[in-house]
Order: sequence, then C-alpha cells, then structure tokens
Amino acid sequence: MNAQEQLIDRFYRAFTALDTDTMAACYAEDATFDDEAFSLNGRTEIAGMWRMLATAVRKQQAAGSGDWKLAYSSVRADASRGQAHWEAHYLFSATNRQVHNVIDADFVFNAHGLIAKHRDRFDFWRWSRQALGTPGLLLGWSPFLKAKVRQRAADNLRNFLAAESKTTAAAQA
Repeated sequence: MNAQEQLIDRFYRAFTALDTDTMAACYAEDATFDDEAFSLNGRTEIAGMWRMLATAVRKQQAAGSGDWKLAYSSVRADASRGQAHWEAHYLFSATNRQVHNVIDADFVFNAHGLIAKHRDRFDFWRWSRQALGTPGLLLGWSPFLKAKVRQRAADNLRNFLAAESKTTAAAQA
C-alpha cells in the first residue's frame, strides 16, 4: 500500500471508530468536501461535519437506538488522486429511519500527501427514500428536495459549530 492508500485506509479506520480527530488530521487546512448534502471549505468545517455526525451516532448508541456500521473497500490511489467505496448503515436522526448509504469517494491529495479535495457520490433519491420515507420517494429526484436537504444540513452544521464554540468559550472562562 502506498502512502496515499495508507492515508485513505487511516481515514476510514478512524471513521469506523468515530475518531474524528484522526479523520480531521487527514485533511489539508484548505481542503474542500462535497457530497449531496454538504459543500464545505477548510478543515475546520469538514472536521465539524464529521464531529456533528459522530455526535449524533454516539447519542443514538447511548440511548440504545441506531445501528452504526461502516465498511469500506476498493481503496486505490497514486501520488495525486485516490478513490474508495464505502457503505454506511445508520439511523437518520431527523426521522429515526434506518439508512444504508452506498458511496463512492474521490480524493485529490496536496503536495504534503493530505486530502485537498474529497468528493462523495451517492444516489440521492435512494438515500432520500430511506431517510425521509414518502417525501423522499415522491420528491427525492427533484432539485427542490436536494436544495432543501443541503440547506438544512448547512443550518445544522452552523448551529452545531456555534454550540461547540459556546461550550469551548464557557470551559475556558
């Protein structure tokens, strides 16, 4: 396994364990992340998204609900680009519906061997049918629903980061 494949493997091993600090360390400071729900700029936003998602999973686990499982495969990379396939099983917290998301990831690495660009692709309509039920079935193909999900995800991340910032400030006071 070359250095970039090791980095991708490290990232997904950390993701499986919900180790968001290790995940964040895999990204360049100015990295970008895009998927069907998020469009993020910088390690701070990207790490915040992973922390938000991991926090939701941990809360579900503490409550005895949800079934978090992540498997990854097909890790391939050269010095500048990489890819992987991953599948996540989780409880979508907004609706308490079980989701099995199938994702293909593409990576671009910077000169220091860190992730500079990360793009996850998945079938939004398939995801929305599972996560949202009837609204996803009826509207999951539409740009309207995709835009609504992206806006809600952005709002949730902004609120999560603001709450983290307040907690940090209070702890330092």
